[in-house]
Amino acid sequence: MKHRHIATKRSILKLGLLSILGACATIVVPAAQADWKPDQYITYIVPFAPGGLTDVAARMIAKGVGDKTGWNIVVNNKAGANANLGATEAARAKPDGNTWLAITMTHAVNKTLFGKSAGYDIESDFVPIAKIASSAIMVVVPQNSPIKTLQDLIDTAKKKTLNVGSSGTGTPPHIAMALFQDLTKTKMTHVPYKGGAPSMVDLIGGQLDVVFSNYPESLPYVQQGKLRALAITSDKRAAAVPDVPTTAEAGLPGLMVDNFTGLLAPKGTDPALVKEISEKVTGVVGEKAMGEQLVKLGFIPDPMGSDEFKTYLHEQIGKLAKVIKDANIKVN
Repeated sequence: MKHRHIATKRSILKLGLLSILGACATIVVPAAQADWKPDQYITYIVPFAPGGLTDVAARMIAKGVGDKTGWNIVVNNKAGANANLGATEAARAKPDGNTWLAITMTHAVNKTLFGKSAGYDIESDFVPIAKIASSAIMVVVPQNSPIKTLQDLIDTAKKKTLNVGSSGTGTPPHIAMALFQDLTKTKMTHVPYKGGAPSMVDLIGGQLDVVFSNYPESLPYVQQGKLRALAITSDKRAAAVPDVPTTAEAGLPGLMVDNFTGLLAPKGTDPALVKEISEKVTGVVGEKAMGEQLVKLGFIPDPMGSDEFKTYLHEQIGKLAKVIKDANIKVN
């Protein structure tokens, strides 16, 4: 009886210990590994005005991911200060997965262009979530221009100074123009506008000689026959304008500008949570229906996970920094 009593006590102690260990194991499971849900809603900060390409793409992603996960994702436009205003707000947000930031090539440029005055550091203050898509630059001239090819543009630019419009200082069209000058050893007159639309109007009217335009901005005018496209800065020809050669095919392979859009979260966001959000976003971007919608906007779907996007972003910042410094581009 005594031995049975001792055995019974030991069994009770053993069961009690296992119960305690089991409870502890439950407690230490990271929250991000569970079925994570935002507190109330996710704020998806878009540092550009409503209706622009980045805004439209962000709203498509928000709906796509929301439909798949049940997450309530709200796009919040915080335009201003050359896209630095919204980025600064996102950098100061809690790293709990409830704040996302839409970025573009502009933010990669701003690291060099503005430095500390930007109010944040695009690399050290954020963690990459995913790359969503790319958008090319299309080199366009008036339909009645004597310049017929990219080589014609190079030859003409070496003979006289051409007037080149852009959507503003430090914007992708300006960076593309600066890169073109560096590659061809030419000198052009930069005419910055407040946005791409007015530069298109003046190009069609003959006040400008050429614009290294954001592809979606000039595409309708090329299709309508109001502008002539000389080349596009992408690896492959665009399906909407199959007769337009890539810059490599046109003889200038170094003229590659990727006006990308991606997604970041504040530094300190749990790595497991970053992985979960990244997988959800890239999964939606990789779907056929979403890809078709992005292509209609002028994007090329290019989903990248967190680690790959981190490497890509760092390389882009370095490449763009060289162009900016070589061209001595500065903001007022």
